[in-house]
Amino acid sequence: MAEEISVPEGSLYIDGEWTPPHSGRRYPLIDPATAEPFAQAADGGAEDIDRAVSAALAAMRERRWLGIDPLERSRVLHRMADGIRAHAQELSEAMVRENGMPLAFAQWLEIPMAADVFDYFSGLVPQVHGETLPFSLPGPQGDYLAFTLREPVGVAGLITPWNFPLLMPAWKLAPALAAGCAAVLKPAPETPRTALLLAAIAAEAGVPPGVINVVTGGDEAGIALVAHPFVPKIAITGETATGAKVMTSAAQRIKRVTLELGGKSPNIIFDDVALDQAVSGALFGVYLNSGQVCQAGSRILVQETIADQFVEALSARVADLHVGPGSDFSSDIGPVVSARQLERVMGYIDTAGAEGARLVAGGRRLRELGQGFFVEPTVFTDVTPSMRIAQEEVFGPVSAVIRFRDEAEALEIANGTSYGLAAGIWTKDLRRALRMARGVQAGTVWLNTYQLLSPTVPFGGYKESGLGRELGPHALDAYLETKTVIADLNEEPFSFF
Repeated sequence: MAEEISVPEGSLYIDGEWTPPHSGRRYPLIDPATAEPFAQAADGGAEDIDRAVSAALAAMRERRWLGIDPLERSRVLHRMADGIRAHAQELSEAMVRENGMPLAFAQWLEIPMAADVFDYFSGLVPQVHGETLPFSLPGPQGDYLAFTLREPVGVAGLITPWNFPLLMPAWKLAPALAAGCAAVLKPAPETPRTALLLAAIAAEAGVPPGVINVVTGGDEAGIALVAHPFVPKIAITGETATGAKVMTSAAQRIKRVTLELGGKSPNIIFDDVALDQAVSGALFGVYLNSGQVCQAGSRILVQETIADQFVEALSARVADLHVGPGSDFSSDIGPVVSARQLERVMGYIDTAGAEGARLVAGGRRLRELGQGFFVEPTVFTDVTPSMRIAQEEVFGPVSAVIRFRDEAEALEIANGTSYGLAAGIWTKDLRRALRMARGVQAGTVWLNTYQLLSPTVPFGGYKESGLGRELGPHALDAYLETKTVIADLNEEPFSFF
């Protein structure tokens, strides 16, 4: 068993050192299961971002990371993957305490997937290379050599959310490091310790000082990171409104951006599927991580011929879900992350009822579980496509069942939002599945499954769900520049004058 990592409370991680915030400010971390504070975190600001960027720039200039042999850098990322697995207990305890994630989910999915991301990108480190290209000019044939170099874009500013506090940093740090970048990570204020543990694991694995820096805190740090003149690349996972602000700021210096933003994903169920399988897929699609998932299939589109049966079966399964503290290994649903998120979710539940949706399961705050932020898993039916619950991201354990007649109407409803992150299609008809997959406007389409992701395949959204792709070989491009080199090899170099 690995020796426990020491992360000093209330500290930032800059240039390989644990350091207090410049202002000395700290803020309490609240346990979502109890609504009680359990620790303090450093409230980093613009000065701390500047220190972190300076450390990352120094690491880039001195080639502390890029100067290491590519195969050794690959081994370092592989050791990070091993370190994540070795410290699974500490990581899962931090996540459960910070965002209420059920322990079983943290250990079964979040931690192994994060480790796999580093394993995957460790294999891509030696694959970062240019190519030799043909070259020609008008007139007599000359002797020229043209080739490209692939170089890191520079310091990468990474901003990550609270719902997957280990996996989202992994999605960004792993390709940034594989490309040779140094990084400044600004995690969500609700989940700082998980990010700091990852930085400590990276140091243990051999990542040099200054290559990974973590500044915890709120909006001040995030705004300063996006606006910093020496950060040419920003990658963020967050709300669409936040992504729009990032784009506006980044445009002032023509920064490169990767935006993984909101979603209101449709899970489309045709009447030829096995009902129990479709219900299981819908449950996993909506209620995973208490519904706090960007690609949650919270719009369940059901063909009208089976809609009544489906709603009855789904409601029965939802009633059997165990809601409890994330620390309870038997909990299927933990609390939502904060009092603010609780208010948001309950507000959407109230609005759905007021707009005419029919509540068939759940709908309550579970006060019998104490002061924690627990919401009963909820199902609405008789939902129309124009209702807010069918258009806006709830980010909680709430599903909206919408009926449709045929393929054409299903596609019209599915594409009838400003989002396009993901979609699910359930049918035994292969031709129909492929027609629907081609027609739906979404970055990821699942056929007869939902939520399954792999480090090997790209992930990202259409429309207001984002720009660019994370994971897969495409992710490296976001952190690399292409430099073209053209050499004149003729005895008499080309001259026009």
